[in-house]
Formats: sequence, structure tokens, C-alpha cells
Amino acid sequence: MAALSSPESSAHSPRVYFQSPNGPRAPGEDAEEIPVRRQGKVTVKYDRKELRKRLNLEEWILQQLTELYDCEEEEIPELEIDVDELLDMEHDEDRGLRVKELLVQCFKPTEAFVKDLLDKIRGMQKLSTPQKK
Repeated sequence: MAALSSPESSAHSPRVYFQSPNGPRAPGEDAEEIPVRRQGKVTVKYDRKELRKRLNLEEWILQQLTELYDCEEEEIPELEIDVDELLDMEHDEDRGLRVKELLVQCFKPTEAFVKDLLDKIRGMQKLSTPQKK
């Protein structure tokens, strides 16, 4: 698991600490075998505003799908709404058709969901390539 360090602990640049998947060692274990934490510099910065928009959109999509399929998140049929794929399409009609294809197994009306989804992705940027600063 990774966590950014606090500003007080690293005044020069952000750092990411990785914990060992084995967790902390019991007393007497060889500490040189696998370090519990190691440090690595963050070298690529993402546009945090776009990341936040994407996260909010994905949470909204999950909430809508649980309502459409009338089930818990874990029980939603296997489908992937790829926002980057939709953003690559030139026209909303094509995007709408693609989403409707993915929701073919849904027996509830999907028109409102498709319309709202298209409204939410309008103006978003693809996140495939991180920005280097």
C-alpha cells in the first residue's frame, strides 16, 4: 500500500512509502531480509482536478448501475464503461449507442442514465497519458 508523506516530513519533494505485503516483523526476525518500508520519488504528476472528476464519475456510474440492475455493486453483471473509449468517439450518438450496447442485459429503462452520462463526460479529458512537470 502506498501513502504520500506529510509536508512536514519531506520539505523538498513528495515521497511515496511502500509497506511490505508481509506487514511488520516479529521481534527476533532478520530485519535485513526484506525492508518494511522503502522510499521512492514521485516523478510523474497527474492533473489532480481531472483525476478527481474521473473518480467522481466512476462512483456515480457505480451508484447508477446498482440502481439500474437493482442489486449490490458486487452483483452487477460484468461490464466495463470505458470513459476514454467514449471520449475517443466524435459524436454523442455514437457514445450513446455504445453505452446502450453495454447495458443490453438491463431490463430497466436506461435512457436517463445514458443522457446523464453523456452530459457528465462532455468536456472531460482522457487520462491515458500522465502530464510530466
